[in-house]
Amino acid sequence: MGVKVLIVEDNPVARGFLSRVVRESFSDVSGIVEAGDLEAARHLLGHRAGQRASATPDGFKLVLVDLELPDGSGLELLSELAAYPATRIVTTLYSDDEHLFPALQCGADGYLLKEDRFEVLVEELQKIVRGQPPLSPAIARRLLTHFRQGDPAHGERGFQNSGFQTSGYQAPDFQHSRPAPIERQAPDHERLTPRENEVLTYLSKGFTIKEIANLMGIKWFTVNDHIKSIYKKLNVSSRAEAAVLASKQGLV
Repeated sequence: MGVKVLIVEDNPVARGFLSRVVRESFSDVSGIVEAGDLEAARHLLGHRAGQRASATPDGFKLVLVDLELPDGSGLELLSELAAYPATRIVTTLYSDDEHLFPALQCGADGYLLKEDRFEVLVEELQKIVRGQPPLSPAIARRLLTHFRQGDPAHGERGFQNSGFQTSGYQAPDFQHSRPAPIERQAPDHERLTPRENEVLTYLSKGFTIKEIANLMGIKWFTVNDHIKSIYKKLNVSSRAEAAVLASKQGLV
């Protein structure tokens, strides 16, 4: 029997993108079902809000969950899937600790950033077959940094208690490297375009990707492209870091 996949994502463009990633990752996909919100996902899984989803003969083997949905947080669904026999992967735009660690604590088996390249996402999803956790490169680096800092809240102990499966995962040899420091050198912010500065301003004020797109009258994936460019120019890896650095440099 092939693998049945559920994609919980409110943006149709992102759903299509993730569907292509899944089909490229596995040769035995029997079907991909899409849900645009929590209510639709629960209906497909056969349970109600606040209840635990139960296994069914023709149940899903892989569930991709966005964290920000129109009717709530994907964290709710992750908790409801605690006893459901499926691999649960977060697919999101957020790489900050405030989203990452709660997702792991709610039982996520992997954490992927939708802004990663198609081939990177395919390579990470294929790790499931080898019993390894799918982690975007930026997320893997963040977790390693927390392990080495010995943060009791977010470090190794918290990671182990989250239920995140690490069996078979072989960490790369970073013996001769050091985690990137939180405080970075002043960026060449003058290279930001006017559009990027506008996006950065909204990011610093706490607006979501969708809200920024609506305010600027552009598509969410265009905003995402601007954010990736901002990250590269400012040498940061999350919205929170970009906002803090922008504030310190007086950019907003």
